[in-house]
Amino acid sequence: MTDIAIKVDHLSKTFRLQTERRNSIKEMFVRGKATGVHDFHALRDVSFEVPRGSTFGLVGHNGSGKSTLLKILAGVYRPSAGQVLVDGRVSALLELGAGFHGELTGRENVYLNGAILGLSKKQIDRSIDQIIDFAGIGEFIDSPVKVYSSGMYVRLGFSVAVTLDPEILIVDEIIAVGDEEFQRKCFDHLFELRRRGTTIVLVTHSLTLAAELCDQGIWLDHGRPQALGDVADVIDGYLLDVNARESASRAEAEAAGGEQVGAGAVVAPPVPRQGSGEIRMTKVTLHDAAGAEVGFVTPGEECTVRVHYRSAQSLREVGFGLAFIHESGITVAGPNSMQDDRRYDIEPGEGFVDFYSDSLPLQPGAFNISTAIVDKGHTYDYSDRETELRVRADHAVREPGLTRMLGRWSAEPSTPVRGRA
Repeated sequence: MTDIAIKVDHLSKTFRLQTERRNSIKEMFVRGKATGVHDFHALRDVSFEVPRGSTFGLVGHNGSGKSTLLKILAGVYRPSAGQVLVDGRVSALLELGAGFHGELTGRENVYLNGAILGLSKKQIDRSIDQIIDFAGIGEFIDSPVKVYSSGMYVRLGFSVAVTLDPEILIVDEIIAVGDEEFQRKCFDHLFELRRRGTTIVLVTHSLTLAAELCDQGIWLDHGRPQALGDVADVIDGYLLDVNARESASRAEAEAAGGEQVGAGAVVAPPVPRQGSGEIRMTKVTLHDAAGAEVGFVTPGEECTVRVHYRSAQSLREVGFGLAFIHESGITVAGPNSMQDDRRYDIEPGEGFVDFYSDSLPLQPGAFNISTAIVDKGHTYDYSDRETELRVRADHAVREPGLTRMLGRWSAEPSTPVRGRA
């Protein structure tokens, strides 16, 4: 295993669960043998290898077996079947405060955890100042950890795990417990460990982080591997499945006559409608490139936002406007038909107007749509964020921000011309 740090071969893990328990001999005698015993298969036939010095990501929904797999790699659980080979000193951060003794101070717990990892007191002495500085908990380092907040727990635990020169680092999602400043320190340090050749196995629900940090990955679904290989391909497959399930769920809810929560949904207005009311927006629907109504849209793809209306009378030169508002309250864009010299003559009855985008510039996230129907400064109808717009990725998104900046880079770098005044 000189080039392989971790090898998992046909691994399975089964837990025996009981819906009823007998906690005493008296209960066993009076109530008889416990019933409702069944096996829960957390992992089924999982196999993969992690090359030394690489970063491996585990993705999947909650309950898919990711944390169970990490605990087996860390030696917390034993596999029910199959084999796991780990070549190197493992440092693991799995659960908040795992391995800490509440009555010991933070400093004493650093030495305790270091000893558990197989380090001598001299080795820990060389790193203790760096650990304390990274944790950033100040004078609390000499207080019992039982008085620590959850954020202080995770700060100290992460600092111990990553600072004591790990050969193999296993990290669960719990680093998300820290504040924004500490999370940035964690991620920066993970990238530094990766550059230094530490083997990292990571569980994260941030697919952007997984795409940036990991080389390879595996997608688990109810304990079964669904995809294994290059992390970008694994994430793409996972997102396509998530999108397909969401679409199917929405279609099923609509077929059952339930409340629509996607395209075409009009949430109860938070405030009464504004405007004189001769014409009203009735709903907003989303449509893909083929014209089919959809529950969400995808960045970079063709889409149509259709504004449906009902008019009580004939109206001339009516303008339509949209506002796309992020869930944080930021207005991202506000196109209106008047900018394109489009004004519409409206007849009594129902109809719709389309806003078409050949490449949706919005990044994945939750948005709301406000609509306006106006005529030269007069407002017929204004709806404030009554319609939800969901933007879903079908691949790992590595570009930050709310929108995509359209443009192009130069083909190659240029050397500035020197010697000219």
